[in-house]
Amino acid sequence: MVYSQKPWLKFYDPRISKDVTVGYDSLYDLLKQAAIIHGDKPALTFYERSWSYRETRAISEFLAASLYRTGFQKGDRLGIMLPNCPHYIFSLFAVFRLGGNAVQVNPMYVEREIEYALNDSEAGYMVVFEAFYKKVKEVQPRTSLKKIIVVGFGGSKIKLEEGDFYFDDFLTHDNVIPEIPINIEEDVAILQYTGGTTGVSKGVMLTHQNLLANIIQVCDFTYNAVDEIPENFKIISVLPMFHVYGLSCNALSAIRIGCNQLILPRFDVNELLELINREKPFQFTAVPTMIFALNSHPQLEDSLIKDIYYLSSGGAPLPVEQVKAFEKRVGIRLADGYGLSETAPSAISTPPFLPRKLGSVGIPLPSTEARIVKETEVGYVNVPVGEAGELILRGPQVMKGYWKRPSETQIVIRDGWLFTGDIAKMDEDGYFYILDRKKDMIIASGYNVYPREIEEIIYQHEAVEEAIVVGKPDSYRGETVKAFVKLKIGAAISPEQLIEHSRQFLAPYKVPKEIEILSELPKSSVGKLLRRMLRQDEEQKVHS
Repeated sequence: MVYSQKPWLKFYDPRISKDVTVGYDSLYDLLKQAAIIHGDKPALTFYERSWSYRETRAISEFLAASLYRTGFQKGDRLGIMLPNCPHYIFSLFAVFRLGGNAVQVNPMYVEREIEYALNDSEAGYMVVFEAFYKKVKEVQPRTSLKKIIVVGFGGSKIKLEEGDFYFDDFLTHDNVIPEIPINIEEDVAILQYTGGTTGVSKGVMLTHQNLLANIIQVCDFTYNAVDEIPENFKIISVLPMFHVYGLSCNALSAIRIGCNQLILPRFDVNELLELINREKPFQFTAVPTMIFALNSHPQLEDSLIKDIYYLSSGGAPLPVEQVKAFEKRVGIRLADGYGLSETAPSAISTPPFLPRKLGSVGIPLPSTEARIVKETEVGYVNVPVGEAGELILRGPQVMKGYWKRPSETQIVIRDGWLFTGDIAKMDEDGYFYILDRKKDMIIASGYNVYPREIEEIIYQHEAVEEAIVVGKPDSYRGETVKAFVKLKIGAAISPEQLIEHSRQFLAPYKVPKEIEILSELPKSSVGKLLRRMLRQDEEQKVHS
């Protein structure tokens, strides 16, 4: 069958526009308009306390004024290293109000990773949870960080060094800030750090336009064709806000639709089910490991999760057998989707108004073009329907580029098309199926892990001569990190000692769960280490 342009559009509900229009002046304007429309309705609920839309805007404005008073200018960078909490939202919108860049810093980072993100972004300001304050202070002398604001959730406060402040003490209760013009298509709002196939972490530059467009795409696709949306409905926000999936699809989208966002700082399956039973949310967005944990819970059928209107999963491939098991137990449909940090993040999804095809990630969002291509002598051409090729994407959510990396940007964005490196196929209806990922990337519990970064840490040990890191199939995490190591002649070290060595320099989800010491590692004829062979061996062991 010949590949036709946008076959999926014929399935759009009439209430869903094929194109999106961004009707906001900036991301801050998104909150400003929500506060005008929704006023005293609860916007954020964190355990026993709620903040209205009006309060959320006011606190964000106070924080912006406080930052401005200390010298924060348009284009400055502020790192945010927090678990999910209202202060994440306040910090983001304060930065948006000033035309700055919010730098997403994973709370699980160790000192080395924090230092890299701060130095690469040249962040001068940071909002950090008090439990991570010591780590940040450790690296501060080696960075350009000049102002640290600390968030605590009550109880006794830790002693801060001179010049650092707790959030409430830093806040000034005035909002005298000049109007700062924002060019939504050019001005960067967020630097989202992600790994690269080379193992070097890159800052994805997401503009106000990228994020606003994606918020509108996701919200329109999810809600415009819903016949009845409850008044003051609730969504669960347990996806990490430090990742653009949780930030855009949950935290920011919730503000656009005016619902009450029930914030959990971490995923705990018992706490989640208790929250669902108590609050009866309308929507819950998950990653596969959350679905796996729910599938293993003995009280799943007895919970009110079956009453959730829209439940979706993303961030990593969702095994079909897990989908079947979940749907059989709770009787509701589990939708899937596809995106990247580089697409802010959503590109393809299964909306509530369409039948879901098992194994498919759905159809492209409004204003999104998707093609499956292969390289030929005359350039990239579309492959026939049903055949595998590289997925490429174009739309208003595609990033501006990689921070300070123009050459790497040119490699992945060509003529406006984002080359994902992911292998996929499209059926005759325009539903997409992801067949494989960038060859080397590991997705462990929804987190992207890049082998070279781990290999370089392993290589730091004096006993190691060669190392290869692969993703080993894992029924719970999707994949776990496994390393193969060849030792130097005469060296002696146990796998457990090497794992301990890695733990000092890597976030927990990156640390190898298993290390196998071999006498030789596979190489090509020119001496290149062959990761592919070891990865295939691990896959065969699982399926044999």
